[in-house]
Amino acid sequence: MTAAAERAGRGSAAPDVTRRLPGRWLLRAGPVGVQVRRRSVLVAAALTALLAVAMLLSLSVGTPYVAAPDVLRALAGAGTPYDLVVLELRLPRLVLAAVAGAAFGVAGTLIQSVSRNPLASPDVIGITQGAGLAATIALTGGAAAVLVAPAALTGGLVAAALVLALGARHGLAAQRFVLAGVAVAFALRALTEVVMLTADPIDGLRAQVWLIGTLAGRGWTETAWIAATLLVLLPVLLWAGWALNSTSLDDDTARGIGLRPVARRIGLAGTGVLCAAMVTAQVGAVDFVALVAPQVARRLVRADRPPLLCSALFGALLLVLADLAARRLFAPTQLPAGVLTAAIGGPYLIYMLLRGHRRSR
Repeated sequence: MTAAAERAGRGSAAPDVTRRLPGRWLLRAGPVGVQVRRRSVLVAAALTALLAVAMLLSLSVGTPYVAAPDVLRALAGAGTPYDLVVLELRLPRLVLAAVAGAAFGVAGTLIQSVSRNPLASPDVIGITQGAGLAATIALTGGAAAVLVAPAALTGGLVAAALVLALGARHGLAAQRFVLAGVAVAFALRALTEVVMLTADPIDGLRAQVWLIGTLAGRGWTETAWIAATLLVLLPVLLWAGWALNSTSLDDDTARGIGLRPVARRIGLAGTGVLCAAMVTAQVGAVDFVALVAPQVARRLVRADRPPLLCSALFGALLLVLADLAARRLFAPTQLPAGVLTAAIGGPYLIYMLLRGHRRSR
């Protein structure tokens, strides 16, 4: 027992924080203290700086090209000839890419931590497919454009509820959760193909563009919905950052230290699927961001599980760069951002499979 614990046992009003562990910084505010991984803070700072540079580059590059000082003056409200280009045409799409990427990173972190599987993500376990089926039905059924996002959100949540119901029958075991998600994803993908094949060709093409995922034509409204969801979930996400520390424990060990592992996993998974369903409803099926971001962040931090904040920052950086590349690689033709993220995620998925095979050998 430490000296702090002995003083607490004698009724001390303000027990000291236990000694600092190697590789961690001790942050204190009076009697309250928390230890943070030094590498996590440094990686988060580096990702924030890279994200700022990528956002400045995205606002500058294009037709017309806007020099970085002019971009900064426009953002500061100093009044420049490029205010329309920077503030009205590029900034809304850029902010949407950053917020959506961060939400994908958060969703992927929570789902992968619960499933204990680095290959699990919203586009693997059926959430994206549920949103896609509902959006396809709305787009091919003559529904108003304003109803597409609510329909996609509903479809994603229904698919997630189905996966959780199937996976939670025996305590939301990690393997069962992933298998249930893959099965639901295949079934929903097949239904989506049936709807598209029987629809009018023009409506089917619109649905196909949505299913690929694009940020073109979207801006502040979609950003507000995603940001509001993250803001409402902020207390839950703060709890999740702490609760993720216990996801690697087996159920008997978790119960032995007073935790409720099944309820905790359901809460974490529910938060992840809500984030994934909302962002997919607003920007379409932008695949692989939620798959890649948590694992890259985990390797940068050198942690046992994906770090929540660094995953969000890397997800934002990845989608900002993917959208910039989608705008400029084949200019004046603009590609959907989902094409670029799939081009990144496909080889990464192959790498993960080969790496897992070498480890098993």
